Amino acid sequence: MNVRQDIHNSDIPVLCRSCEVRHKGVCGALNADQLVTLSKHSSKYRVAAGEELVADSEHVSTYSNVLAGVVKLSKMLSDGRQQIVGLQFAPDFLGRPFRTESSLNAVAATEVSLCSFPASVIERMMEEVPELERRLLKQTLNELDEARDWMLTLGRKTAAEKVASFLHLVAVNIDPEASVGRGPVAYDLPLTRADIADFLGLTIETVSRQMTKLRKEGVIEIEHNRQITIPDIGRLGLHANI
Repeated sequence: MNVRQDIHNSDIPVLCRSCEVRHKGVCGALNADQLVTLSKHSSKYRVAAGEELVADSEHVSTYSNVLAGVVKLSKMLSDGRQQIVGLQFAPDFLGRPFRTESSLNAVAATEVSLCSFPASVIERMMEEVPELERRLLKQTLNELDEARDWMLTLGRKTAAEKVASFLHLVAVNIDPEASVGRGPVAYDLPLTRADIADFLGLTIETVSRQMTKLRKEGVIEIEHNRQITIPDIGRLGLHANI
C-alpha cells in the first residue's frame, strides 16, 4: 500500500500545525510562511510494512519526515549479506542532505506515514533558514551518539542485555512517556525475530530464549508473539545495563 495525499491545495498552515511531530521534527524550525513554501512541494503518504523506501546507491531526489511507524536501515555487502544498522522513528528525518546517492537501504518495518519533499527545496531552505540547518545537524549528531552507544551494546553486552536494550530502545522511541518512567509501555514489535537477531548479532533461538526469560521474570509481557508490554521501564533498563 502506498497511498499519497497531495496537500498543495489544502489549508497548509492549519494542516502543518495539526501534524503531531512538526514541533519535534525539522519543520519546527520553520515559520508559517516557510511552512507554506515547503508544503507547496510536499506530499503525505502511507507505506505498507516491507516496502522499500530508499535503495542502496539510489539517486536521491527526495527527503522525508517520518510521521508514524518504524523504518529499518540496513547496509549490504557485495555478496548479498545484509546488516541492520539502525531504526528510525517519528519525527526522524529520512535522507542525507547534499548527497547525490543513498548509502543504505531503508525499508518500512511497520506501516509508515511519511511527509516527503524534493531534496532541492529542503537544501535551498537550509541555506535560507539557519535554524533548519541546526536541527538537521542536531539529529545527525544524535544519530552518531546512538550509533556509538549501539557499538557498546553489540561489543560488550551479554545476550540478555542486548535483547533488553533493544526492547528499551523501541519503547523510549515509540512512547515519549517511557523515557520518564510514567506507567506501563505497550507496543507491537516492529521487527521479526530474525531481524532482531540480525540487529543484535545473535541467533533467532537466543533472541527467543532471552525474551522468554524476561517474560518469566515479569520484566515484560508477551501476547500473540509480537505484542509487548513493559510494566516498569526502569526495571527493563536495569536488565539492559542502561
